[in-house]
Amino acid sequence: MQYNKVTETQIKTFQQIVGLPFVIILDEDKAEFAQDYTEDLHYMPEVVVKPKTTDEVAAIVKVCYEHNLPITPRGAGTGLSGGALPIYGGVVIAMGRMNQIIEIDERNFQVTVEPGVINENLQQAVKEKGLFYPPDPASKGSCFLGGNIAHASGGPRALKYGTTRDYVLNLEVVLPTGEVIWTGANTLKYSTGYNLTHLFIGSEGTLGIVTKMVLKLIPHPQQTLLMLAPFSSPEKACEAVNGIFLAGGNPSACEFVEPQGFRLSADMLNINFTIDEGVEAYLLIEVDGNNMDAMLAECELISDVLYAHESGEVLFAQTADEKEYFWKLRRSIGEATKHNNTYKEEDTVVPRAELPALYRGVKEIGNRYGFRTICYGHAGDGNLHVNILRDQLSDEFWNVTLHDAVIEIFSLCKKLNGTISGEHGIGLVQKPYMSVVMPDVQLELMRKIKLAFDPKGLLNPGKLF
Repeated sequence: MQYNKVTETQIKTFQQIVGLPFVIILDEDKAEFAQDYTEDLHYMPEVVVKPKTTDEVAAIVKVCYEHNLPITPRGAGTGLSGGALPIYGGVVIAMGRMNQIIEIDERNFQVTVEPGVINENLQQAVKEKGLFYPPDPASKGSCFLGGNIAHASGGPRALKYGTTRDYVLNLEVVLPTGEVIWTGANTLKYSTGYNLTHLFIGSEGTLGIVTKMVLKLIPHPQQTLLMLAPFSSPEKACEAVNGIFLAGGNPSACEFVEPQGFRLSADMLNINFTIDEGVEAYLLIEVDGNNMDAMLAECELISDVLYAHESGEVLFAQTADEKEYFWKLRRSIGEATKHNNTYKEEDTVVPRAELPALYRGVKEIGNRYGFRTICYGHAGDGNLHVNILRDQLSDEFWNVTLHDAVIEIFSLCKKLNGTISGEHGIGLVQKPYMSVVMPDVQLELMRKIKLAFDPKGLLNPGKLF
């Protein structure tokens, strides 16, 4: 695909649309938009435009459509698949100014928001009204809801409550032509033709730019209990996860963490965390609800399962501060790993009962190729984040040989009836592996959908395919 360069005339047009301060053209000011949280990749945009309204987004897109300019929609830049990287330069449309919670509809348990709202800010706003928006990515304190939509984000509590996809009722979207549509209706049921809402969720900004969203809310659970269980065998920890559900447990979160993950987080946060000798894995398990007696009974059931799978002594967080301490350690692992080492993160996911086989296979592949991994993730969902560490590996190995190892990891996922991304998306860095898990006919259908929405290929080009 051939794209045009942004001209001075078009920059002046963008300035007229959004105002002079909200068009960024200097390299030192654009630098933050040249990267996200994906490895150490950098792609400089030609211009960054920061709209405030849907009309401004539509006007920007119309200019790009008329002049054949590539567009990269961008949220907070916390993605891990390179989905917000402007690999063809062009125009970055940064959504941070569109950050309003428009309406909390308590009667219908809905909220209407703009894409630049931070996930945790929405959670706090609805909690004040006794309502709950469950999707909670590790970066919830900084990630935008628009990015959550783009990647169908999950998080620890997806185990009990589902992912972002389960809470989106309707989307306002600017199409690649600059036209504006609503994709569905603000209703809990929808059976009116093709479900465009779900097509846009997880489309990574390749079909349109979300400018408003209507999200479903539920009542907020009043209490939580948190347990930390150490294991000398990571495989036993993985096996215990399915055992919890087979015994009738229903935790709101069940996280698997290798000790090195907690150690890196503790070092980065400058807090104490003691790892007892012989511990090779942890499960961090949360139970929530409104009846404390029922919750304590569930924790007792879960503890029995953990001990049956050879857990060490199960620790209960006694206070809100202790709960926050453990969750902060868990949510900081990705950032801490990046802070400590160059790494590639593979977002593997398999049916929950296959998690032990996935873990064993990942470690065997790493041993055979000679690289280290730190594994952690949403064990209750079968979603294992595999961080491959650069250490002292050569450029040749890192850029060429490692590709073969990743193919083996993803082939294992397919063999176990899983796939190559549970919540991080495909973006730039995973697209070479799509054919590992999808046949050509399925990929071709996706390409045709992209072509139907974006015949010029202007929206987030170079992603997915």
